[in-house]
Formats: sequence, C-alpha cells, structure tokens
Amino acid sequence: MAQVLEFKLPDLGEGLTEAEIVRWLVQVGDVVAVDQPVVEVETAKAMVEVPCPYGGVVTARFGEEGTELPVGAPLITVAVGAPASGAAEAEAEAATGGSGNVLVGYGTSEAPARRRRVRSARPGQAATATVAVDGTAPAVPAAPAPSAAPAAQAEASGGPVPVISPLVRRLARENGLDLRELKGSGPEGLILRADVESALRVAVPREESGREVPRAGATAALAGGRRVPLKGVRGAVADKLSRSRREIPDATCWVDADATELMRARTAMNAAGGPKISLLALLARICTAALARYPELNSTVDQAAREIVQFDQVHLGFAAQTDRGLVVPVVRDAHARDAEGLTAEFARLTEAGREGRLTPADLTGGTFTLNNYGVFGVDGSTPIINHPEAAMLGVGRIVPKPWVHEGELAVRQVVQLSLTFDHRVCDGGTAGGFLRHVADCVEQPAVLLRTL
Repeated sequence: MAQVLEFKLPDLGEGLTEAEIVRWLVQVGDVVAVDQPVVEVETAKAMVEVPCPYGGVVTARFGEEGTELPVGAPLITVAVGAPASGAAEAEAEAATGGSGNVLVGYGTSEAPARRRRVRSARPGQAATATVAVDGTAPAVPAAPAPSAAPAAQAEASGGPVPVISPLVRRLARENGLDLRELKGSGPEGLILRADVESALRVAVPREESGREVPRAGATAALAGGRRVPLKGVRGAVADKLSRSRREIPDATCWVDADATELMRARTAMNAAGGPKISLLALLARICTAALARYPELNSTVDQAAREIVQFDQVHLGFAAQTDRGLVVPVVRDAHARDAEGLTAEFARLTEAGREGRLTPADLTGGTFTLNNYGVFGVDGSTPIINHPEAAMLGVGRIVPKPWVHEGELAVRQVVQLSLTFDHRVCDGGTAGGFLRHVADCVEQPAVLLRTL
C-alpha cells in the first residue's frame, strides 16, 4: 500500500508570500528521494530550488512554468511507499513525515504530523488519500481546477476577500481596484498578483457604480508597444525603491578624493603574494572603520515606535548587477572581516548572484550599503537608500585627473565619493564627518591603520 502525500509551497521566509514557478525539475512518474529538489521558483528576492521532504513516486504537479503560486498552495503529490528504488528509505521517512527540510536554509513550517495528515478531496482539489499500488506508478490525479466559489461567497456575504499577499492588496489599493470584484485564479478562488495585474490592463465596468477600473499606468490607452511584467526581482526592486522614496527624507553630499595612494597600497599588497585583494574589499574596510566612528549611519528608523535603532554589527550590502537585474547581497559581520576575508565573500556572493543561487537570507538584513557604480563608467550618482537602511556610500570611477598635490599640479587618480543618508538619523555634520573620514582614508591609507 502507498500513501499519497501532498507537498505544498513552503514558507520561504523573510515575509515572502508567493513565488513563480521557473522550472520543474521532476516529471510525473519520476522517483524522488528525500530532500531532492523538485522545482525551481523565483521569489521577489531570489531564485531558489525547493526540495521535497518525501521520498516516493511523483503522481501530480500543480502549476505550469510561469505560474505564480501563493505560499501553501499544492506543488506536487508523492506516492510514498510505492515499489521503487529507495523504497525502504521512503518508507522510513514516511513514518516520520519526511525529513523536515522543506527548503534549504529554512526549517519546516508545519509539524510532521500535520504534513502526513490524510484528507478527503474537496471540489477542485486532488484527493490526498491512501491508495493501492500494484507494482506500477500510481494513477495521476487530475490537476486541481481553480475555483472561484470562495471569492463569490465573500462578495455576496461581505466577508473577507480571499487574499493573503500584502503586495496584492497594496497593488489593488494604489490603483483604486476593488478586490471584491475579482475572481481569483488561485486555489479555492485565492486572488493572486496576476489577477490584479490582469484587471488593471483593461478597463472593467464596476457593477455598482458604472465607473471603470483604472488602467495600469498612463500609457495603457496607447496602442502598440511592449509590456514587461513588473514582477520577480524587478518588481521587488521597484517596490523597495518606491517605499524608500515615500518614507525616507534623504539627502546627498559628495566629495572628490585622490585615490592614488590607495591604488598603490593595493598594488603593493597584491605583489606580496597570497590571495589578491579587491578594491571593493578595501573600500568596505574603510566603510566599517568610518561606521565605527559614526554609528548613527549604521541604523534604521522604527516609525511605529518613533525610535532610531543603531546596530552593533555591520552587515554590509553591496550593489551587484546581474542578468536578472540589480541585487544587493549582504556580507554578514563585515566589521569583523579583514580585507582578504571581505574579498572572498564578495567574490562568493557575486558569483552566486550571477548564477541565480542567492537565497533570501543572502539578500536581506543589511545595515549599510556600498554602491560601486564606477564600474559603469560614471563619476557620480545620487542613489536611493536601500530601505530600511539609513545610508549608502556611492563610489564613482577612478580616473586620471589634474590635481594639486603637495602644492603642485599633477595627474592623480581621482574618485568621487557620495553619501546618501536618512536625514532623520543625523544632520549634515555627522554625514559630512563620515564622508570626510572615508575620503581621508582613501587619500592616505595610513589613516585607516589608526582606526583599527
């Protein structure tokens, strides 16, 4: 006898409530081992592989590639205890409800007993029950058809709207869309972001008032053109930057600095043998030293409590451009790492970002961001603060320029440094002092030694 267990999209942590199916890693009829990745999904923060906590035969997959699913929606069903290679292991895991590792880096969100619970089928949902296996793969249950009944009932009764994602609610609210008028395409009529976006693309008459739902953007009425969905990483970046602009009263100050001695110091360090030290690592080392002197900038504002929260540790984010868009990986405890350790961690996170292997934990929890936009060949910028942080240091390109050095005109390696800061956490004197200290360390690396 085999038991068909339903594996749902797990809680991916960090407040994420939905994910898009990018690529299925298994087919119906495949035998999967415990903790084997079965699907690759893209959240608003990263691309992750989701492992299944059960071992057995895949009997159904729910959702095509490109489909957006909420947390808790069915992903696959697995016949546990079916005759197949590794059956003994599957049986053993079934006895305890699986491995418990529903996502690499996160624990299970439900107790094993709840995950093994056998349920009867509901309308539009595949049944989860004990089935007989006669030596072949179990019959494949039909994929659940989305039901709009709960949405209709909620509208008729004036009850709660079937929406679990705060992003969906905010998108509807900001565009004046009444969620009670929508029929969700998710499980049991759940309203997904795609439903709201679809409603905003075309004008839909409102039954009760005869008015029209606003179209998505001022260009919606224009014919032709190409529409690019604002979702995934791009959508998350848009939401975060918009929130930063709404909530943070930012200001920017900048200064030019002579980086000639810093470049010479790096050359000397790399000539001594051993692992190469990156320029970004040296700039990060300077940042952490400056933050130790000006801790006001290593903070966040708790608006609800009307308090400024200053952090003891520096978790340094750095902006990295990838094929999937801008990401900001975070180097944990950057203040405790030397230049060599920082170089290695920057390289690891950058490579993971290019390959789409960054986890939500890699992309959250930063307290200060270093933005080296000089790699794009530009001198200056006024970047938007990475909410909910309080400041960001920007570094432009380092280029030869005329410079007065020791009283004489010379050609030196010059860089523009800019600091964008939350004016709620400090005034210009603190921000200027921080930036001036960074510039002094760039111009005279020996200054950095006095702060270590």
